[in-house]
Amino acid sequence: MKVIAITQARVGSSRLPGKVLKKINAKSLLEIHIQRVLKSKHLDKIIVATTVEPDAIEICSICDQIGVSYFRGSLENVLDRFYQTAKNEQPDYVVRLTSDCPLIDSSIIDEIIQTCIEGKYDYVSNTLKPTYPDGMDVEVFKFSALETAWKEATLQSEKEHVTPYIWKNSSFYEGSLFKSFSIELDHDYSEYRLTVDEQKDFELINYLIEHIGDDKSWNKYVEYLNEHPDLLKINSSIKRNEGYIK
Repeated sequence: MKVIAITQARVGSSRLPGKVLKKINAKSLLEIHIQRVLKSKHLDKIIVATTVEPDAIEICSICDQIGVSYFRGSLENVLDRFYQTAKNEQPDYVVRLTSDCPLIDSSIIDEIIQTCIEGKYDYVSNTLKPTYPDGMDVEVFKFSALETAWKEATLQSEKEHVTPYIWKNSSFYEGSLFKSFSIELDHDYSEYRLTVDEQKDFELINYLIEHIGDDKSWNKYVEYLNEHPDLLKINSSIKRNEGYIK
C-alpha cells in the first residue's frame, strides 16, 4: 500500500503574490507547511507540485533544502500537474494538500487516510461539508479516481481545482462513479481562517506563530483565538473558497 501526499505550490497569486515564500521567524510558509505534513504517520512520500513559472525555482530550492521531491507542471491546468506528479509514483492513494495552509495538522491527514483505506472509499475529505477551520483542508482519494478525473474532466473549474470532477460524481452528491465519505466534527469551526489567501490572513498566521509557535495542533490555535477574540477580526471579512466560487 503506497500513500503519497501532493501539495500544490506556486509563486504567482492574484491576491497575495509569493505567499508561500513569505517568512515567519526565518522560515517560509512552504517550509512550515511541509514540516508539519512530514509528521504524518501514514504517508510514504510528500511531493510539491509546482509550476513551470521561472520564479518557481525558489520553491524548488526550498524543497531541495528540506529534502523533499518536487514536480514542475502546468500553471493553469492543476489537475494535469497533479496527475503527472502522481503518475510517476503509481501510488494506491493520493492526499491532496495546498501549501497556502501552513498550519495543516498531520493528525487530520492521518485520520482521513485511515478512513479512506479502511472504508474502501474512492474519496474522503473534510471539505464536502466543512466543519474544520479553513486551512485544515485534506482530501484523500484513490489514484484510479484521479486518473479517471484526468481523462474525463472538461470544465475549467474541474481542471483548476483538481477534485471537483471526483466529488461532484461521488456518492455524497448521489453520483455513481465514486464512493465517498465526509469527515465532520460535532462542532462547526469552519468560520475560523488558518489559511493564507490575502495579506490579512498572513498577518493572523504571523501573529499566531510568533506568540505560540508553528508546532501546535489545530485546536490549540483555535483555543488561542477564542481567548483573544479581537484576532478573529483581522481576516473575518474574507470568504472561504473564493477562488472556486469565482
